[in-house]
Amino acid sequence: MQALLSVAPGGPETLELTTLPDPSPTRGELLIGIRAAGVNFPDTLIIQDRYQIRPPRPFAPGGEIAGEVLAIGEGVSGFEIGDRVLALTGHGGFATHLSIPSATAVKFPDTMPFEDAACFIFTYGTSYHALKDRADLQPDETLLVLGAAGGVGSAAIELGKAMGARVIAAVSSQDKADFCRSLGADETVLYAHDMDRDSQKKFTSEIKDLSAPLGVNVVYDAVGGDYAEPALRSMAWNGRFLVVGFPAGIPKIPLNLPLLKGCQIMGVFWGASVMRDPVGHSENVRNLFQLYSEGKIRPKINARYPLDRASEALSHMTSRSALGKTVVTMPVHAEGE
Repeated sequence: MQALLSVAPGGPETLELTTLPDPSPTRGELLIGIRAAGVNFPDTLIIQDRYQIRPPRPFAPGGEIAGEVLAIGEGVSGFEIGDRVLALTGHGGFATHLSIPSATAVKFPDTMPFEDAACFIFTYGTSYHALKDRADLQPDETLLVLGAAGGVGSAAIELGKAMGARVIAAVSSQDKADFCRSLGADETVLYAHDMDRDSQKKFTSEIKDLSAPLGVNVVYDAVGGDYAEPALRSMAWNGRFLVVGFPAGIPKIPLNLPLLKGCQIMGVFWGASVMRDPVGHSENVRNLFQLYSEGKIRPKINARYPLDRASEALSHMTSRSALGKTVVTMPVHAEGE
């Protein structure tokens, strides 16, 4: 097997493509022949030792995979050789083979391509949990999405529209705004790359104009930094501010704002929710597959890289130029190859 390994803390340039013995599944595991791996923001953090999880080196990044079952470990039931499965792995996905606990594997329809499956659960799972379980987004409410052209942001646009909301997409460039319009966003607003106080006031004013007269009911903040406060200032009474991520930094929020707005600031820790409420997670996954089958959601894959160029995929992710999803593809293989 081949794997792109992190051998020392650092950026994508520190990763090394390595040939290793094929793994064998132990009790309770499945050996997966990986066909595609989704690229997500945590992949860029874990190789720098800046993520919550720090696996021992060497390890391959890549926390979201899709592939075929090549071998089945002792004690596993409900799977057969050749089953198409997707899984969240935490790490290890930038490889041609990986053994995973069978409990983490989810079968997906034959009509779903491997690339779509590898870019499905992390973004749509996060955004669906945020909008459904945390915000209880209702039809005809106004949803503002920060970082709307990225993976979770674009998923939030599609899901918001599927749930009947009016969606405002906030992005940093016109090409990203056009992309969000293609996903169904009703309105778009541009924010500055360097958000000084004047830029913050302008951003707030533009959001208020687009959400007049009541303001924004739900803010989906996948950016953080100096972009959070202007969005919070635009909220409607009883609004819900979703803290999804902060690649722009952890914001400092004046706590008088949620008091004056009568709004809630709500954390979205999807990974923890999956572990704490597996029954609810399973229901959400079923709902997401149904929305996919109805054509209401579909990963927007705009960049593909083979395994030997997966470090470039991570660089692309950190460049802030990525639209939608980025995927790493593997060569077709059979058991033992």
